[in-house]
Amino acid sequence: MKKISIVSLLLVVLLSACGSNGAKESNAEKSTDQKQVEITAVGSTALQPLVEAAKEDYVAEHPNYQITVQGGGSGTGLSQVAAGAVTIGNSDVFAEEKDGVDASLLVDHKVAVVGIAPVANKDVGVTDLTKEQLIGIFTGKITNWQEVGGKDQEIAVINRASGSGTRATFEKWGLDGAEAVQSQEQDSSGTVKKIVAETPGAISYLAFSYIDDSLVSLSLDGVKGNGDTITTNDWPIWSYEHMYTKNKATTEVQDFLDYLLSSEVQNGLVKELGYLPITSMKVERDAQGNLK
Repeated sequence: MKKISIVSLLLVVLLSACGSNGAKESNAEKSTDQKQVEITAVGSTALQPLVEAAKEDYVAEHPNYQITVQGGGSGTGLSQVAAGAVTIGNSDVFAEEKDGVDASLLVDHKVAVVGIAPVANKDVGVTDLTKEQLIGIFTGKITNWQEVGGKDQEIAVINRASGSGTRATFEKWGLDGAEAVQSQEQDSSGTVKKIVAETPGAISYLAFSYIDDSLVSLSLDGVKGNGDTITTNDWPIWSYEHMYTKNKATTEVQDFLDYLLSSEVQNGLVKELGYLPITSMKVERDAQGNLK
């Protein structure tokens, strides 16, 4: 009986020791998993809705992450991430396209494609423009909707601020490089949407993700801007949505970026919010505008 008791006692001691080590390892893993991570993503307001929505879902599963998403425009995002002031710079344009930004310091993470379309107040009486007419309106040569088949109403051009990636993309691909006339400028896509919807005769341009029934989305030369026409570049007013980091992203930041590229987000939030998944594109475009 004594021998059995001693053996049993030894087994209990060994098992307790193993359990103790296992608990220590488990606690250590938990401690590592719960490392507090702070990420600040600033820049493109066209990309902002996607990053904000993805952040909500990601933080729900990773409560140790604190992610702040702000607008300010692509120029702000690129300059701040290059300066090390923020973790991620969101941009509608390649860093190489932005003056004053050292692109060699930055690492590009493309997370989606965004289409951009000219939009107008619903009462202008026009749904389609030629490219020439669009350029005429935004350069101030055409000033009344009647000149393009619409109502006898003065055209009010609402532009984006000079640091806006949406503006750079629209002027490059929608206006063939022409610079828009001096007019009211707005930093926020949301503000532009509200002003155009409420201002008689107003015209501007927005990312697809902001366009709804409160506006009329104008087609060009009979081509409607949508996912199908963008993937083939038949609708050329589009851009990649970039999330730049200064140098290589840390493991924790890369995990969040990888989440944005996961099938869950690409086939879910990306499509739901009006963006296009990277994988849906049938063409590629580089910083110089070359297609392949």
